[in-house]
Amino acid sequence: MKLPTVLYRYYERRLTKFLTRELPADKLPAHIGMMVDGNRRWAKLAGAPTSHGHQAGADNILQFLDWCDDLGIRNVTLYMLSTDNMKRSAGEIEILVSIIANLLDRLGENPSRRVHPVGALELLPDYLAEKLCDLADRTQAADGLVVNMAVGYGGRREIVDAIKEHLRTEAAAGKTAEEIADALVIDDVSRYLYTRGQPDPDLVIRTSGEQRLSGFMTWQSAYSEFYFCEALWPDFRKVDFLRALRDYARRQRRFGS
Repeated sequence: MKLPTVLYRYYERRLTKFLTRELPADKLPAHIGMMVDGNRRWAKLAGAPTSHGHQAGADNILQFLDWCDDLGIRNVTLYMLSTDNMKRSAGEIEILVSIIANLLDRLGENPSRRVHPVGALELLPDYLAEKLCDLADRTQAADGLVVNMAVGYGGRREIVDAIKEHLRTEAAAGKTAEEIADALVIDDVSRYLYTRGQPDPDLVIRTSGEQRLSGFMTWQSAYSEFYFCEALWPDFRKVDFLRALRDYARRQRRFGS
C-alpha cells in the first residue's frame, strides 16, 4: 500500500538525512555509470505513449545530476541510446533523439558542468551530433561535474574504434603491423577510448530490475562495482540513489581477485 504523499515526503526527508549521515566522503565513487533503464515499461504501466516515458526519464536525469553535485561526485556516464536501441522503429528513434536534443539544451544552462559525448557520432542524425559537439566545446573549461552522454554507444564498438585509432596512429609513425602487435599493451587501448583521460567507473547502477550490462562500458567496467535497482528509471528517487551509494560504501573492493 502506498503512503499518502505528505507522509511519504516526510519519510523520504528523514531517510535521506539518515542515509546521508551514513555516507563517508572518502567512500563515495568518483565516477558513476548510470544505466537509465525502464522508460518504456514505465509508460506502458501508466497507460501513456512511449514518448511520455522517455520524457519522464529525461526529466529525472536533471534531478539525478543535482544529487551528484550535492554529494561531490566528479564524473557520471549516462547510458542514453545504445547502438542496439537505434534498431527500434524510426518513429520512436525520432522522438527519442528529439528528447535527447532538448535535454542537451537544458544541460547547457548549467555553466559548471562539462558535457562530453561518448559514442559513435557518425551513427547519429547530423543535428544531434553537431549539438553534442557544440555543447562539449562550450563546456570544455567547466570545472564541475563531468557528464558523459553515451549516445549511439556500444561497448564492443568502442573497443574496436579504440584499436583502429591506435593502429592508424602507429602506422602513421612508420611502424609495421608486426611491430605494432608486439608492442601492444592494455594502456594502448585505454588511451583511445571515448572516455580517455577519465577514471573508470567505480560504480555502475542499472534501474528496472535487469541484471546485465547490455554492452555498457565493456572495457572500463572490468573492476567496477554493480548495483541493480528494481525501480524503473522515471521512478528512481534520491533515496534509491543514496541506498546504492550506501551499499557501495560498505563493500570491500577487490581489484583482480
